[in-house]
Amino acid sequence: MKKVLYSSLAACMLVFSSCEKDYLETQPTDAVSEQSVFTTTANAWAALNGIHRAMFIQYDNQDQAGHGSVLINMEMLGEDVVMTAAGNGWFNSTYKWLTHRNANAGTVRFAYRFYYKLIANANMIINNIDKVDGPDADKKEIKGQALAYRAWAHHQLVQLFAERYDASKGTNNQLGVPVLTTNTTEGQPRASVEAVYTQINADLDEAISLLPQGRNAKSHFNIDVAKGLKARVALTMGDWATAAQYANEARQAYALMSQEDYLAGFSNVENKEWMWGSDQIADQTTYFYSFFAYMSVNFSSTNIRTNPKAINNKLYAEIADTDVRKQLWDPQPTAVKDAEGKTTGYDVNGYTIPSTFSPKPYMNRKFQADGNASSIGDVPYMRAAEMYLIEAEALARLGRDGDAAAVLAELVQARDEEYTVDVTGQDLINEVLVQRRIELWGEGFRFFDLKRTNSALNRLETNHNATLVDNLFEVPAGDKRWQWVIPQDELNANRNPGMVQNPL
Repeated sequence: MKKVLYSSLAACMLVFSSCEKDYLETQPTDAVSEQSVFTTTANAWAALNGIHRAMFIQYDNQDQAGHGSVLINMEMLGEDVVMTAAGNGWFNSTYKWLTHRNANAGTVRFAYRFYYKLIANANMIINNIDKVDGPDADKKEIKGQALAYRAWAHHQLVQLFAERYDASKGTNNQLGVPVLTTNTTEGQPRASVEAVYTQINADLDEAISLLPQGRNAKSHFNIDVAKGLKARVALTMGDWATAAQYANEARQAYALMSQEDYLAGFSNVENKEWMWGSDQIADQTTYFYSFFAYMSVNFSSTNIRTNPKAINNKLYAEIADTDVRKQLWDPQPTAVKDAEGKTTGYDVNGYTIPSTFSPKPYMNRKFQADGNASSIGDVPYMRAAEMYLIEAEALARLGRDGDAAAVLAELVQARDEEYTVDVTGQDLINEVLVQRRIELWGEGFRFFDLKRTNSALNRLETNHNATLVDNLFEVPAGDKRWQWVIPQDELNANRNPGMVQNPL
């Protein structure tokens, strides 16, 4: 294995070269040694900031813009986001469940390399920070953030490329992904799913012990986000008590947004409910590789103009008319006409799109880019609402129906003042899961939620177009297609006998 999985120092330096120009101008990027970078906390901060920036830069193609692009893929593999046309082709094969099963697909290679690149950069920091010059408080925070990145990236990888974690098993010995805590160019075997989760939890526990609540920006980790990640991981593992505890602790400093803010476009990390997200500025132009170039209502890309993303009509029907969230989609956009009767645009539930756009039934106005000519926007990675939903689901699965209903009601009543919870048992769990689908629509959770709950994909009798999905309406729970295949480049380069392909 040479260049596919484990980034060399030179490759790592490319990640943060744009964040500390003054420092890196002293010598060529590929000549910067590990020893020269990790001499002071100032340089270590620059390295960490490079990881933050790597979360939303473009890689090989315009559908490879860091984590935001992976989030789109996670929705395309679900049933709640609906493609309304073929558009200009981006994400169509994912929508048909073809891309992630093709070992030579660029998307598969990108996702694998992207998260391991973050891990490699995090390892550089974790394994060097203790010996650099600088304040101990800085060292702890830098190390804590790097540990959180390493844990989160391993969690992303094991959810994509392995069978789901099954809490009913004594030990999850099924093949996971390689666990990297030091960087190497030697081929590594796939660790068991259990071993991957053991490392994830160890990293998160240490991160929580090191991180403060304060931070430079919401693109950075603090103790709340680390606890939120711990809650996510515990939910995936079926560790309900831990999930409920950490979700509750994680959300305490974050108030739920107002109904007015809910309609503001989901593109501003300063929203009081957002716990973690990308933080983009105007001079970091993202053009056609932005999350908002595919998911927004207003950016004038070919994909958005011809293929606005819609909601599953069955899920839309589950939303009460008194719920502000119902205003995020329009079952039938209407023409806006001038005094002479000429169509000047289309009204999408209170948001007007230009007449050059194609209005489609159930299209969304949830995500709004900076403007028709600018795809700039912050992408939500974690919101307090998710923590309420994790806590409510975990409590319901523990049989604590009253507590679960109270948590769920607190969240949903912020969206719908008339909402009440009058179900128990499995019906309560189902209600939490429906509210999760509504609340987190388009934010990249659906594929993982279906997989972790061992649920089938079901697009039957909905507004999914048979041609666009290539008649892929159902995938049974537990089917081998729930695992992404290992990229062929990795198999070719990694000659460790423990690195094997998933069932094809």
